Amino acid sequence: MTALHGLRFAFGTLTAVPVRVTRWDREAARAGMLCAPLAGLAVGAAAGATGALLAAAGSGPLMAAVAATAVPAALTRGLHLDGLADTADGLGSGRPAEDALRIMKQSDVGPFGVVTLVLVLLAQVAALAGLYAQGWAPGACGAVLAGVAARLALTLASRTGVPPARPEGLGAAVAGTVPAAGALLVAGAATAGAAAAGLLLSGGYGPLRAVAAVLLGLAAAEWLLRRCVRRLGGVTGDVFGALAETAATACLVVLTLG
Repeated sequence: MTALHGLRFAFGTLTAVPVRVTRWDREAARAGMLCAPLAGLAVGAAAGATGALLAAAGSGPLMAAVAATAVPAALTRGLHLDGLADTADGLGSGRPAEDALRIMKQSDVGPFGVVTLVLVLLAQVAALAGLYAQGWAPGACGAVLAGVAARLALTLASRTGVPPARPEGLGAAVAGTVPAAGALLVAGAATAGAAAAGLLLSGGYGPLRAVAAVLLGLAAAEWLLRRCVRRLGGVTGDVFGALAETAATACLVVLTLG
C-alpha cells in the first residue's frame, strides 16, 4: 500500500496527471520521492513519442524538438518552468534569504527569470533537434533520459540533511524524507536503465554517453541545490522545479556532445 501511495504522490505532485493524492504525510512523501523517476519516465516517454511521431510524419527535427519540449511543460502545467524562473529571480536579486524568498513567491517574473527561461528552453530545443536529426530513436531516448534525470534530481534533493527553506509547501513536505541509501539505490537503478536506453543512441558509445548525460545532469542539479541551500537556507517547491529543469537541460546538452 505504501508503494501505491508513493506512486499517487509522485504523479499527483510532479505531473498534471489527474491522480488524487490520498496521503500527505512524511511516509507517503518518502515513497513518492523514491518513485519520482517513474513519473519522469512517463513524462519523458510521452515527450519522446510525440517528437518521434512528428519526425516520422516528416515535420523535421526542429518541429519534433519543439513538441518534445512542450509536452513536459504541458504535463506539469509549467510548474517546473515557473519554479526555474522564480528561483532565478530570487538568486539573481542578491538579497538576503528572507527577501529572496519573498521575491520567489511573487506571481510576476523578473528579468533574471525571463532570461533564464529563454536560454533553458532554447538549449532544450536545440539539443533535442540535434538528437532527432540523428533519427527518431536518439531523439525519443534523449527525451526519456531528460525526464528521468529531472525527477531523479528531486529524489536526491529530498535526501536526509537537506532542510526546507519555508515551513510550508512542497519543499517542507518532502525535504529530508528520503534516506541517503535509498536515494543512492534509486539513482543506481536509474543509471543502469539509462545505460540500457543508451543502446538506442547511434554510435558505439551510446550507453556510456547516456550514463554520462544522466550523471552530469544530476551534478548540475546538485550544484544548484547546494547554492540554494546556502543562499535560501533550504529548498522550496520553486527550487525543486529549478532542479528538475537544470538536470533535464544539462542531460540533453551532454547527449549532443561527442
